[in-house]
Amino acid sequence: MEPVANLLEDRIRIGFVRAYNVRIEQNFTFPDNRLDQLLEQRKQPLTEREDAFRKACRDMMRIGTYKPTGRGKPASEYLLRAASEDAFPRINTAADINNHVSLAWIVPISLWDTDRVAADSWLFRPGKENETFVFNPSGQTISLQDLVTGFAVKDGLETPVVTPVKDCQLTKTGTETQNIAAAVYYPAAWTGAPALEDMLGEFTELLDMVSEKTENGVF
Repeated sequence: MEPVANLLEDRIRIGFVRAYNVRIEQNFTFPDNRLDQLLEQRKQPLTEREDAFRKACRDMMRIGTYKPTGRGKPASEYLLRAASEDAFPRINTAADINNHVSLAWIVPISLWDTDRVAADSWLFRPGKENETFVFNPSGQTISLQDLVTGFAVKDGLETPVVTPVKDCQLTKTGTETQNIAAAVYYPAAWTGAPALEDMLGEFTELLDMVSEKTENGVF
């Protein structure tokens, strides 16, 4: 696994996952009816602790001028709403596993195809004033100013690829994807359950079913 640098460790812990030779189009069935049970559960209100963790995930993103509200809220909250409306997306094996873990733990996660960007290391820091990336096929861009952003670093050049809100269109997974990375954004001030290590454990368990090799670490 390539080196990972986290310049936000006082606010956010990064759970980093790598999976190699993913069978992206496998007709994957979640074990123990796990996804079906989760979708039923998410039609009910969050528990007090779940909602407190959801708010903590928002608060960790309050850096500089950035406000994690409206369209700027964590992607996990969009999944939560989609599940409550019977509109939970099914995309491909890797994306479905990613979205399941995000919804189960109410935590924002980024997923990307590592073969679509050159990198010898990864860097997480707040975006700068003029940094942006395209996040959908129609060419819409997102401002990264003060937003938690993951960068692919190659020969000193930093290319922004992911955030807890939206990910770059360039590196999204598709039918040709073989190798992936994911970043779980976890509030550093949070103590007790849910634990980041438990999230990484489930993520890795599921990816092991569809990949040749997986790795993870906390940064």
